[in-house]
Amino acid sequence: MTDVSSAQKDKPRSAIALAILGLGLLALTVALIALGTWQVYRLSWKLDLIARVDGRVHAEPVAPPAQADWSKVNAQSDEYRRVTASGTFENDKETLVTASTALGPGYWVLTPLRLADGSAILVNRGFVPIDRRSPASRQVGQIDGPVDVTGLLRMSEPNGMLLRSNDPAGDLWYSRDIGAIIQKRGIADAAPFFIDADATPNAGGFPVGGLTVLDFPNNHLVYAFTWYVLAITVAGLLVYIVRSEIRIRRRT
Repeated sequence: MTDVSSAQKDKPRSAIALAILGLGLLALTVALIALGTWQVYRLSWKLDLIARVDGRVHAEPVAPPAQADWSKVNAQSDEYRRVTASGTFENDKETLVTASTALGPGYWVLTPLRLADGSAILVNRGFVPIDRRSPASRQVGQIDGPVDVTGLLRMSEPNGMLLRSNDPAGDLWYSRDIGAIIQKRGIADAAPFFIDADATPNAGGFPVGGLTVLDFPNNHLVYAFTWYVLAITVAGLLVYIVRSEIRIRRRT
């Protein structure tokens, strides 16, 4: 029994079986190298993104894009750009968006800011806890006169969150879907983006601004290393099989 098992073990694979196995392992090695290289490119892209955003958030504030340029605004060129705008809040068109922050659960307060040229920009004035949902509970913070708002330009967040969709009919919002909010509130000449207000205190302490999360996970180097190690392992297995076949064939 042992002799038969040993003989089968030392028997060389057929040319077809060896070719299929070799090509399969070679293809897998190439695929793993490609995945590792893709992660290297992603690493370069992520580092560029982080540097670009860091430069924008620490730059001097500029005027938001003019209405004529709204169609050109995009995440790559404009998101997180520091902007400042002057106007008057339309507090009667305030929208609350469910939020979970470092301060706990509550809502983002989105209010249209009507500019001098007649256009409007939604401003995320900041966070309020659940017990401050009603504007009456923070009446002192409902500014009526002209205001200056400085913050970060943000792009719309359409549809909702992963597990919860916005319900405009029920006035339930889980993401800052600017287009849907504009339509629901009937806000004329409104920009397709919004401004995340900075940490400048509001009267009465609410809403609390300056809570924009700037966190860009960067695990691409780890992923690249993992794919390359797997590629080396598979390539090593291929070399081992080929060398074993050569030794077996030399003995037979």
